[in-house]
Amino acid sequence: MRKTLFGVALVSLFALQHSAFAEAPKAVDGRFVTADGMTLYTFDKDTTPGVSACTGGCMSYWPAAVAGSMDKPSGDWTLIPAADGKQQWAYKGHPLYHYAADKQAGDEKGNGFKDMWHTAKP
Repeated sequence: MRKTLFGVALVSLFALQHSAFAEAPKAVDGRFVTADGMTLYTFDKDTTPGVSACTGGCMSYWPAAVAGSMDKPSGDWTLIPAADGKQQWAYKGHPLYHYAADKQAGDEKGNGFKDMWHTAKP
């Protein structure tokens, strides 16, 4: 029983540390990705800089690229309020998103979706 509790505590501590020290998105192979290589996207309906038009059911398929609690904006990278109350990464005012169907680093299944979603590029 103690080993199980210790294991759960250790995993929880790692998860907290990992989320607290998340890295800002970065450019890899001409596109923006998260620290773990997941592709980020922009949405054509985001017409007001710093404001996400993806709310409600949209967020189920296109979750915000959420910043960690220790992340700080810098240069063209800003943080905006996400629809769920967290902080969302934006690049030059454009909110950034993940696509739920992308399952591994390098996937770009959301690129061109409904001609409104595009791989985020520098």
